Amino acid sequence: MSISIFTPTARPRWTHVLASILGASAIVVAIGGRAAAAPTAGDTYVYRVLNGYNSEVRGQIQYRVDKIEADRVAVAVTTDTPSLGTARTEIYTKDGNWLRRPLVNHDQLREYEFATAYPAYVFPLDVGKSWSTRVDAVDPASGRRNSVRVDGEVMGSERISTPAGAFDTIKVKRRVYAGDWDGFRRETNITEIDWYALALGRPVRTESNSGYLDLSRCGRGVCRPIRGDWNVTELVEAKTAKP
Repeated sequence: MSISIFTPTARPRWTHVLASILGASAIVVAIGGRAAAAPTAGDTYVYRVLNGYNSEVRGQIQYRVDKIEADRVAVAVTTDTPSLGTARTEIYTKDGNWLRRPLVNHDQLREYEFATAYPAYVFPLDVGKSWSTRVDAVDPASGRRNSVRVDGEVMGSERISTPAGAFDTIKVKRRVYAGDWDGFRRETNITEIDWYALALGRPVRTESNSGYLDLSRCGRGVCRPIRGDWNVTELVEAKTAKP
């Protein structure tokens, strides 16, 4: 993995604050001097997925924190429609970065296992901070290995409303290059925007869209990108297992 991180010099450097309360599930992360909620086994979050092109509801996804170990969190994922993927287990670090999770490849969801964590977030999330990271990943179904590049940026703070209520969030944008070159098809370019709520330690809204070039479809020197799905995912319900 190679990583470059750019932090505005005008802002103070914050350190991660790690606390252990009632075992490993009680880790918290300091972000700009504020702490993000830690995952607890049994926490359940339900999201509604909208088609960003026409605002139609595509379905729902449920995430349930299944197991927490020393360095990772296993999350059981179920959907009410096959277009949003099949039932699966996703693996995260305790600060929400990805170890096993689907990624769009040419408009299809493919499960990736990352050799090192996919940097959805690089803490502390100070406004203006950016990072550029390349991580190796493997598709367990096919055995194919891809080099995935992630360019991230902390855009600012924003209070937003979702079906689950209003939240103070930190807006994080990522530009992802999936490394899925395949013959005439160039690699998928993905844009991801998270509205991350410290109160839950997870995003309460996400927008993602993708596209790629198929050189076999170019004509007269013009290559138009093939657009993938544009998904808008909003929190509908949150049930925390903490007392």
